[in-house]
Amino acid sequence: MASAAFRYFATVFSVGFILGAIRTLAITPRIGATAAVLIELPIILVASWLVATRIVRRTRPAPAAAFAMGVFAFILLMTAEALIAVTVADQGLTEWSAALFRTPGWIGLAGQIAFGLFPLLASRRLRSADIRA
Repeated sequence: MASAAFRYFATVFSVGFILGAIRTLAITPRIGATAAVLIELPIILVASWLVATRIVRRTRPAPAAAFAMGVFAFILLMTAEALIAVTVADQGLTEWSAALFRTPGWIGLAGQIAFGLFPLLASRRLRSADIRA
């Protein structure tokens, strides 16, 4: 399940990196950080759901394994976010983590938690559809 988690993380992170660059460089200066995150969030959540669903359909993990996949992908995502904050944004880890609990950081964190839960939700949805069929 680690390889599925890594594929999930890498695919969604790639999309998020592009969206984040657009948000940071083009949208935030015009409308503010909170509004920009609120525009980006639904797009990345849809992408996350589609990727999670595709991987879960291919691998058919049990709910516990799907949950583990999401947790591992979430850990990878948060690690990558922290590394970007430290290396690109020149923030300290304390500053980065504190920002997660202020607006708009908590909005993004809520989206990241949803990202972590999507494999489990997709697995349950798939199992429910299999039972009905």
